[in-house]
This record gives sequence, structure tokens and C-alpha cells, in this order.
Amino acid sequence: MILSDYKDFPRIGRILGIDWGLRRCGIAVSDENRGFVFTRPQLYIKTQDELIQKIADFAVAEKISGIVLGLPLYSDGSDSDTTKMVREFANALSAQTDLPIIFIEENLTSATAQEEIGRKSIAKIKSELDSVSAKIILENAISMLKRLH
Repeated sequence: MILSDYKDFPRIGRILGIDWGLRRCGIAVSDENRGFVFTRPQLYIKTQDELIQKIADFAVAEKISGIVLGLPLYSDGSDSDTTKMVREFANALSAQTDLPIIFIEENLTSATAQEEIGRKSIAKIKSELDSVSAKIILENAISMLKRLH
């Protein structure tokens, strides 16, 4: 189910953060107490259905209690074409799992992730960028959740 309010998101348990992309999907998970966030290897997308199944299986294996999905909005807060694709992905994922899904604005997470990764080869950056972005998305969501609860 897709939630519209963070107050309805589970207060305990591991959370999965997702930075969705057309070719790669970055993922990160929190620990049970949400004090630490860990990146996981990014997923390469062949088909949307395969990606949804991988994420659903991962969520079961990792005992995830909720999903945070980065939402790429324009700086004025309006939807882009990518925003619409992320929302469609969330709807499809919601049909595959009963986990609560919530969005968080992801503006500038890639730039912040690039700074966190530092100076590395282009190949190394590409292999880490999306999952580090997912980590930042998840850390921001956890901070918001802690303020509300």
C-alpha cells in the first residue's frame, strides 16, 4: 500500500530505501533500530517485472517492514516524466507486496552521493552511485520519521 503520510509508516523494523532508475536501481537497508543504513549492490534493470520480483524477494529475505522510494521532482515541486515512471513503479510494487511504501523527495541526492563517494574511477562511481543515493534517501526518511514519532 502506498502511504501519503509518514505518521502511518511503521515505527519499528528494517526499512528498504530505493533510488529508482531506468537502467539501474540503487538500494539500501537500515538496521532494526534504524540507527545505521547500509548500501547493497545496485540492481540492473532488464524488465520492470523482474525488478519488482527482485525487490519483493529481497524485502522478504531482509525482513523489511517498509519501503522508502525516492521521488524525483522538479525544483518547483512538479512532476517530471521520471516522476510519473517512479509512481507507476510504486503502484506495481505495491500490487506485489503488502509492505507500506512512502515517497520522499530526492532532489540533489545524486550530487550528495557523488561527494560521499569521492574521487574514484568513472566505472567505480557508476557501480556505487545509485546505492549511495538510496542510502541518502533512506537516511533522510529516517530523520523525518524520528521527528514525527
